This record gives sequence, C-alpha cells and structure tokens, in this order.
Amino acid sequence: MGGNKRIFLATVAAALLGAGTVAATAGEVDNYSPVTQQRLENPEPGNWLLYRRTYDGHGFSPLKQINVDNVKSLEPVWTFSTGVGEGHEAPPMVNNGIMYVATPYGQVLALNAKTGDLIWRYKHKLPEDLFQLHPTSRGVAMWGDKLFLAATDDHLIAIDAKTGKEVWNTKVQDYQKGQYMTLEPLVVNGKVMVGGSGGEFGVRGYVAAFDADSGKELWRTYTIPAPGEPGSNTWQGDAWKTGGGSVWITGTYDPKRNIAYWGVGNAAPWPGDQHPGDNLFTSSVIALNPDTGKMVGYHQYHQNDSWDWDEIDSPMLIKMNHNGQPFDGLVHPGRDGYLWVLKQDDQGIHFVSGKPFVGQNAFKGLDESGRPIVDPEHKPTTGKNVSFCPSLWGGKDWPAAAYNPDTKLLYIPANNNMCESLEGKKQKLVVGQIWLGADADNAKLLPQKQHIGELQAWDPETGKQAWMHPFQGSQLFGSVLTTAGDLVFVGGTNDRMFRAFNGKTGELLWQQKTNSGIMGMPVAYEVDGTEYVAIQSGWGVDAQRIQDMLAKTDMKVNPDVPQGGVVWVFAVKH
Repeated sequence: MGGNKRIFLATVAAALLGAGTVAATAGEVDNYSPVTQQRLENPEPGNWLLYRRTYDGHGFSPLKQINVDNVKSLEPVWTFSTGVGEGHEAPPMVNNGIMYVATPYGQVLALNAKTGDLIWRYKHKLPEDLFQLHPTSRGVAMWGDKLFLAATDDHLIAIDAKTGKEVWNTKVQDYQKGQYMTLEPLVVNGKVMVGGSGGEFGVRGYVAAFDADSGKELWRTYTIPAPGEPGSNTWQGDAWKTGGGSVWITGTYDPKRNIAYWGVGNAAPWPGDQHPGDNLFTSSVIALNPDTGKMVGYHQYHQNDSWDWDEIDSPMLIKMNHNGQPFDGLVHPGRDGYLWVLKQDDQGIHFVSGKPFVGQNAFKGLDESGRPIVDPEHKPTTGKNVSFCPSLWGGKDWPAAAYNPDTKLLYIPANNNMCESLEGKKQKLVVGQIWLGADADNAKLLPQKQHIGELQAWDPETGKQAWMHPFQGSQLFGSVLTTAGDLVFVGGTNDRMFRAFNGKTGELLWQQKTNSGIMGMPVAYEVDGTEYVAIQSGWGVDAQRIQDMLAKTDMKVNPDVPQGGVVWVFAVKH
C-alpha cells in the first residue's frame, strides 16, 4: 500500500472517531436549496424534507412513476455502507438531489442521491461512559442552510448542510442522569423543537424549542406537571419528579392553527401501583403552541400506564367525516392496541372513536369520553405475575403507519397475537441507571399463533379493516411508506426483506432481500426525472430484543439476524 493511501485511510479513521469532525473525503454541496417555512408547508413532490415528508405525518409520496404495474421491475441502483451497526431507523432526507442520512452513534452522511457518492461525513464524538437502551437516531431536520441532529448524549447540534461542519452545539439535558434524545427534530418558523427520551431511567419528560440561528433555548414544556400546575392533582407525592413521560418521536404540525402535536410516553416505573393516579400527561397526545410552548389541548389514551405502552407516535392529521360531518381528525394507531380517532378544533382535542386493531385484553372497553375501562386481572402490579395482550411492545410500537389520501386507507405495521407475562418489582431509583419497576429477566412473550407481524389496512372513517397481510414466524417492526402509485413499502421482518404491496388489495408485488433486517423508514424521491425509493437496512434495538425473546418460545425463531447498516436505493429498470 502506498504512503499516500495509508495517510488517507488513517485520516478517515481518525475522523470517524473525532468530535464534530469531517472525514478526509469531505466535499461541499453545490447549489444548495435553503429550506424555508413555505417549502416545509408545501414540499416539492420529489423531495423528502420532514420526518414523514409532510407536517401532517402521512408518510405519503405523491410520486407515481413507480406503480403497481411496474414495481416488479424495481431493482437496486446503488448502496452505501454506513460503517456502523445497531438499529438504523432514520428516513434518508432528500433536498434537490442531496441525501442526508443519520445513523446510530451520532453520524450524518451527505450523499449524491442519484449516484450514492459520498460528499461529506460528520461524526459527533459521544462520551465513553454514555449508556442508553436506544443508541440510534431517527433523522436530521432541515432549516435554512442547516441540519439539526438530536444526539444521544443529549446535545442538539446544528450542521452546515453544504460543508458538514458544526455550526453550534447546545447541551439540552444531562445524559449522566439518564436523559438522551433519539428523535428527528421538528422545525417550525425557525424554532427547532426536540423531546427527551429516557423514561426507563426515571426522568421527567419535556418538549423544548431552540433558535435555529443561535441554538439558544426559547421555551421548555414538561410533560409531567409540577405541583400547582394543571394536571398535578393526578400525581401523588414526589412521583412527578421521576414519572417518565418521554417524547421519543417527532411531532406533527397544523399550520392553520399553529399547533404542534406530540406523543408522550408511559409513566415510570412500569407498575401503576408505584405511581397512583391518572398520571397526566403520560401516554397522551399534547397540543403545544410552537411560539410559546403553551399547552392548548390533550387527550390521554390510557390512564396510570402499567404496561410500558408509550404513546409516543404523534397523531396523523387527516380530514375526515363522522356521522356525515367533516372534521379535522387526529388519527393514532396506539401501542395499547387501539385505533384512536380524535377531533381537533380551536377548543382543543376531543374523543371521536377507538377500537382494537389487535387482540387486547387489558381494556374491557372505553367509556363515552374515550377513557379505557381497565381489567385489573390484566394490569401489571407489584409482586404479582400478570399476563396481558398486546405485549409491552404493543399493537404498534414507534415504527410509523402511513395514510394514503387517494385510497383513503391507513396502513399499520402491527404486531398481533403477541402477549406477555410480567411481574412488578419494587426497585430503588439510582440516578442514571435503569429503573423499570419490574422483573424484566422473568418477562416472557406469549405468542398466540405462528404469525405476529401484520401489515394492516384500515378505513379510519368507518373503523373497518380493508385487508391484512400476515408474516409467519416474525414480528413487523418497520415504518411504512405509501405512494400515489397505489403502493405500500415496508421492511420490519426478520427475513431481511423489503417489500412492496398493492395499497388497495394487499397483494404482495415485489420483494428484495437486504444485508440486514430493516427497522428504518422508507422514502420516495425524484432526481432528473427518475423516481427512487430509499431505505436504511440495519437491525437492532427493540426489533432484536423481540427476536431474542421469540427465540425462547415455541416459535423458535433464529435470533441471529445479521447486523450492519447499508443505505439501499431502488429504481425501476428501463
């Protein structure tokens, strides 16, 4: 090997380990298109500028060059190895031919979206003593000429989108106290909003906003009220200080009302008898004014959470009809296994309907206000082994559903037939250490059938299921993309497949085996008149934890799903 080549490789290796540095392969993006509020509210069809492409959270692409007639000719056109393992969950963001990919361990890649060539690589140096259960990233946000990364050491970082150089770095909370971040930030009018993860460490959740230019904190709203604040009467003693309520996933936004909607995680620790009361605003959707952080509405999906059913997915904003009347709907397929339909208006959030989309035995039903009627026989408590359905991973975990305004169907990556037994356990809270309040080592998955994963299609207006595709011997733990080509794309299974379905009928039309299992979020974009579909393949985190537990059941699945992150990009062969 020549001396210059050795120096080059050594420089790249050092860059991958360095703090906020750019690799020796760094270039610069030419003719970058600044991201404005107007573009975020009306994104060009060929770009993917927000977590779910649009503020309403639909996960829908209006592109239809790839469709039900030609998707069978879809093939890989380029791949790119990220160089790291663990769960790759972020959507590849695309802005006029430039792709930005966030990976686990604080890395951001800028790639030519047509060729896959690396333009620059950013790597945030993480502390050696950092530990969290979800060492991943769900994407970078865009505003102006900057990207925004919420790092797992609880720093919010602004990166120059053209050069990959760090612009500012703001400490949000203290990772040594169990605080960290995994979400893609949400930007509205130059305010970069993030939420804190770490409910399993006994933290107090929040949403906070920062100035895109300076990184200065503008406001912070806690998801658990302090004494004297609205909702504080739903907590006893000092439980509010360590009550959980994490915000793991990017919010949705209604420009008409200037409201951002955020999903809030479960109460901590897991057993409800260790934190008596309804525990607002855990397991809820909260509505915040992005200018001030003021809470202007909420709905709690279930009170006194005892199942680890984080309702962290923010609701989709869908225009609907109910009893012949049009309304602005908030639709949420919940971790508690219910498909929730809520109504948003200028007076707040109102319950419309809720029904199970998977087997559910913890609730006997809902009352007129949408409050669950809980069956105490299936509610975990301290000192008692209790079984419940669905499992703690829920009917649908963090992977996103998608809504197609053409088919008017909602596509849910569901996990059915997967129950669990769990015993609550009194544990002392040690700051910065796991605090579940349960004997997790003795927890058991209880599969009811030989299939768990289900891709489901629902009509949210009628509450009727249109079709369902089961996956034998596997969970379904990946986000969904739907397109104007009447297609539904999803990974999420332990056979490493990426699949395309007919959105109207559920027919499997195409599949491609990838390097690893796919947890990530598919996107569609266009460059020079060609439509592409992109996905990150990289198994890990909760998908692997489910895999390990299923291997101990009668299903006897192989726990060994290959690791390693690769960006895959597909187009139709001409």
